[in-house]
Amino acid sequence: MYKEFYGLTERPFSKTPDPAYLFFSRGHREAMARLQYAVEERDMVLLTGGIGCGKTTLSRALMDALGDEFRVILLVNPRLTPLEFLRSLAHRLGIREPARSKTDLLEQIGAELFACFEQNVCPVIVVDEAQLVPHKETFDEIRLLTNFQLDDRNLLSVVLMGQPELRRRLQHRVYEPLRQRIGLQFDLQPLGSEETADYLDFRVCKAGGSAGLFTEDAVQRIHAYSAGIPRRINHAASLALLEGFGRGAKVIDGMVMDAVMHELTGIMQD
Repeated sequence: MYKEFYGLTERPFSKTPDPAYLFFSRGHREAMARLQYAVEERDMVLLTGGIGCGKTTLSRALMDALGDEFRVILLVNPRLTPLEFLRSLAHRLGIREPARSKTDLLEQIGAELFACFEQNVCPVIVVDEAQLVPHKETFDEIRLLTNFQLDDRNLLSVVLMGQPELRRRLQHRVYEPLRQRIGLQFDLQPLGSEETADYLDFRVCKAGGSAGLFTEDAVQRIHAYSAGIPRRINHAASLALLEGFGRGAKVIDGMVMDAVMHELTGIMQD
């Protein structure tokens, strides 16, 4: 509806985690570098960050960036018992009939990982929303996956992604063995005010528009509302484009954002 009015070819602030729209702030750039390094070294890496900070989008970008020698296995529902976790992993590794017993299941997984190694392929296990893992024993199974190794390398890499409570949870002494296996970690922070302006320009230009669509006053209001969290920026910016279109405003300024903030505040109060 507003795309033609603002010279856009697609919606710039979609809620889906599209890696093509990943804005590499300083934090996102460093997070991506650590993820890639850990995967290439076949290590375990921990990435944490608040809701809507871009962790899932980073994981999609990582999948796109890795070459054919890597095989990403994404686990998006980690609410699993230890045996359920291993069976889910076995299915995603291509094991048609995962064993019922844990011992046999581990034998199957080990054989499949070695077969991948012989084919020059490194499986990358990505556990999204890992703070939702319900059992310490499931984390133990994740840790023990790193025991599948040869003399000079691991047979797989593990990426743990989750909200800040994951990091706090893993600080408990019972998780010390797991912490010792984590080679790299990074805590993704929200965008600063200047980065918020760059983020808005980046996404607008990526969608076919021009930089400067959002004025400085508008950016300040969006940053204040969103606290620099990309998902909240997207929400406010999407509403701003609708509001601006309705007003016939060629730029999104403070007045447009004041109307949007009134709507957002009303939603939050309701």
